[in-house]
Amino acid sequence: MSIERLETGPRMSQAVVHGNTVYLAGTVSESPKGKSVTEQTKSVLSQIDALLKKAGTDKSKLISANIWITDMANFAEMNAVWDAWVSPGNTPARATVEAKLATPDYKVEIMVVAAK
Repeated sequence: MSIERLETGPRMSQAVVHGNTVYLAGTVSESPKGKSVTEQTKSVLSQIDALLKKAGTDKSKLISANIWITDMANFAEMNAVWDAWVSPGNTPARATVEAKLATPDYKVEIMVVAAK
């Protein structure tokens, strides 16, 4: 089976397609400084939509999601955005954990796997 890499850089690819499976890298907000968890989550999910489309799939085919937030006190705020975005009846297996992210400006990071 072939492997297709999308938006490849020197350290990582934003998406990798292997067979009928699409793996996205952890995605963070493009402009996080001063943005709320709601704003960052919306930004991340918009980027995920674009990457999935580029890979030939969409959020209705999500298999799994890993979510990192910097403070579990913001879990409900992030979930409100997630719940409005996720495809009803097609929710993926999911884990959410609290963790420090690459810079203090980031509050949310999401990584998903989808079928084609």
